[in-house]
Amino acid sequence: MANPASAAALLMLLALASTSSAQLSTGFYSSSCPGVYTAVKSVVKSAIAKEKRMGASIVRLFFHDCFVQGCDASLLLDDTASFQGEKMATPNNGSVRGFEVIDAIKSAVEKVCPGVVSCADILAIAARDSVVTLGGPNWGVKVGRRDSTTASFSGANNNIPPPTSGLGNLTSLFAAQGLSQKDMVALSGAHTIGLARCTNFRAHVYNETNIDGAFARTRQSGCPSTSGTGDNNLAPLDLQTPTVFENNYYKNLISKKGLLHSDQELFNGGATDAQVQSYVSSQSTFFADFVTGMIKMGDITPLTGSNGEIRKNCRRIN
Repeated sequence: MANPASAAALLMLLALASTSSAQLSTGFYSSSCPGVYTAVKSVVKSAIAKEKRMGASIVRLFFHDCFVQGCDASLLLDDTASFQGEKMATPNNGSVRGFEVIDAIKSAVEKVCPGVVSCADILAIAARDSVVTLGGPNWGVKVGRRDSTTASFSGANNNIPPPTSGLGNLTSLFAAQGLSQKDMVALSGAHTIGLARCTNFRAHVYNETNIDGAFARTRQSGCPSTSGTGDNNLAPLDLQTPTVFENNYYKNLISKKGLLHSDQELFNGGATDAQVQSYVSSQSTFFADFVTGMIKMGDITPLTGSNGEIRKNCRRIN
């Protein structure tokens, strides 16, 4: 029989190893706010019905939130005279959107159970509902996060992978968040929905060779070569179906039709080519790996217990 002291020490270690995510659970609101899911879903569905792109925007908000200080709704905080948030950082300025939808969800949830559900959890649930609404996989969202009272402008500038990233940079920025290269390739599949700005794909369509010529010319027609002109002109990240969540994103990479430099890096003669191929062959494999990645990303350093707060208004601390 094992030494009881060492068995106890092992249990203690296991408990410590899992505390960060053990406090999150799919049943966290089962008695305190069972209506949260219906409230979130109805606002998400109506927002996407009004504008199909909004689903991708909400998923992106969740990514950009989790990569800075963990999934703590720090991205949702507005700048004030005495407080610098993350919205004006380079990866977010002029491109993150959907804040008013999160406000509408918060209002709907507050009507059902005031003061119970964090903005961080609202974002996590809304991201899942957006994926499902656009045809993607479903999963049980782990909840129980609390909202930060701080934000990190420098974290937003340094932690979020820029569209100019090579495979090494993508891999290391995801690794810094505890996400594997496999998670990174699967989570990049979120680019099967949504639009990108000309400023983020200009260099790829004008200056690079690992791109289909006809595709490059098509994208050039809506994105002038001169920086500062047409910077905000939009193009779909997935050529065929930018409002349907499926595996076309990976099919495009194989035919050298990735819109961003960072997209095409996933299929460019490197270590991740085989994984891209596997997602082209099997959409269900992509969906399963995407779900695993989203759950892992949602576990990044959540505030739980007495840390943080439950914000009344997602845009400012209480």
